[in-house]
Amino acid sequence: MCVALPMKLVSLMDDDSALERRGTALDAEGVEREVALAMVPEAGIGDYLIVHSGYAIRRVSESQANETRALFEGSDPS
Repeated sequence: MCVALPMKLVSLMDDDSALERRGTALDAEGVEREVALAMVPEAGIGDYLIVHSGYAIRRVSESQANETRALFEGSDPS
């Protein structure tokens, strides 16, 4: 089974030598991870992203991110 988690983009990397756009995203536990942004080139700081294996695959609203986190935690998303 593969799991993709909602994360909040907190910074963009300014590296012209990189092959793809990258940033730093924060998960629900406060852990920062480097993520590739090739599939969501429109992503900006503060956006919520679904991240799988280090790749941001989709932008989502804050409410969608919170609902998904609640489902993972086994609590009521409302």
